[in-house]
Amino acid sequence: MGTKEKLINRLKRIPKDFTWEELVRLFSLLGFSLDNKGKTSGSRVIFNNGNKTYITHKPHPGNLVKVYIVKQVLEYLKENNFIKD
Repeated sequence: MGTKEKLINRLKRIPKDFTWEELVRLFSLLGFSLDNKGKTSGSRVIFNNGNKTYITHKPHPGNLVKVYIVKQVLEYLKENNFIKD
């Protein structure tokens, strides 16, 4: 099992300790690039994959992604056929 499959399986378990680095790595493995939303974006970031985008906030002060964000990301990736149930 590769890194992508391991991260997807971990995401599906809705962990409370999913890190920002894991999220960025997963999106990268799915073909997304990470961009800043603009000079005044603050912690907002955008993941781009052609015409598909996902906008979220970088966690701060820590690096753990909130559980509700993990759920939203999982739902987004399923709805857009990046991962299967």
